[in-house]
Amino acid sequence: MQLRVAWRAGNHARSRARTLLLSGDAPATTAWVAARIGANDFIAGALPEQKIAAIRDLQAEGCVVAMIGDGVNDAPSLAQADAGMALGTGADIAMQAAPIILMRSDPDAVLAALDLARQTIRAIRQNLFWAFVYNTAGISLAVAGVLNPIVAAGAMVLSSLSVMGNSLRLGRRLAR
Repeated sequence: MQLRVAWRAGNHARSRARTLLLSGDAPATTAWVAARIGANDFIAGALPEQKIAAIRDLQAEGCVVAMIGDGVNDAPSLAQADAGMALGTGADIAMQAAPIILMRSDPDAVLAALDLARQTIRAIRQNLFWAFVYNTAGISLAVAGVLNPIVAAGAMVLSSLSVMGNSLRLGRRLAR
């Protein structure tokens, strides 16, 4: 079974994700796990080719697909998904196929990874915005003669430090 730890029903609701359980297991087992994790839908008895087809169908609908897997049969699907996540306790081939490796077999780690990705994108956008504003103002004032070029160069260093400080906030959030 792909999910060894029962995910508390509704945990995925905060991520606004539609959850589809693709499993090679029997329909009864897959239905039970899907109910336990609060999945919106499930496909049981899926072969690797069927998992890839399901992912491609979702991508054709415009969905961004994250796939979580741990087995040899999951490797092609992990590679096809927009965000493939392998469980660190799974097969080596699955870990090689996925760009993200979850070190715990805990589905809640998926939400943590997605939250971290969102925070990282937000920090990148903030850094680009403030660096652009800061450097544009400093360079413009230096060219106009209002600001000494040496002071403008120092301001650029402060700009870099503010970008680093903003990025380091991610590390502090992870430590909590």
